[in-house]
Amino acid sequence: MKINDKSFVPYIEEKAIQEAVQDIAQAINQDFAERKPVLVTVLNGAFMFASDLMKCLDIEVEISFVKVKSYEGTQSSGKVKQLFGLDTPLEGKDVILLEDIVDTGYTVQHLIKILEEKKPASINIASLLFKPDALQVPVSLKYKGIEIPNKFVVGYGLDYDGYGRQYKDIYRLKE
Repeated sequence: MKINDKSFVPYIEEKAIQEAVQDIAQAINQDFAERKPVLVTVLNGAFMFASDLMKCLDIEVEISFVKVKSYEGTQSSGKVKQLFGLDTPLEGKDVILLEDIVDTGYTVQHLIKILEEKKPASINIASLLFKPDALQVPVSLKYKGIEIPNKFVVGYGLDYDGYGRQYKDIYRLKE
């Protein structure tokens, strides 16, 4: 498959993605059985993950969105820009930050600081994908879907310069 000037090959099939989403949902259902967390979804990438995750949750949840950007092309810029923020009050609430992918950890680290200012009762992180080899700052992921090597991926919400998000499978950059 070609997106702009890059070629991508199949990497993670829809079935494996949905199994990971269900596993995360099951753990959240168990951990928050008596509570009503707020899912803070990082746009644009985590929108598909958030949608599928919510369909698997048996507990009551709120959802809110925050949009940040840290990638330029296929590389993390190492700098996070908040493009628009939260409009949901979080004070005293349990927050679950939903990410499509955690690689360097800079985006999550930046968002945790923003969330802490809103005085939530707790903050947990759920990420569909995790690249431990790319991690540059300490990040504590409570809910991890699939660990992958430090390869560039698209599909299921993940993009290359804005394209490729719509695929139900995940593809990696062809080497």
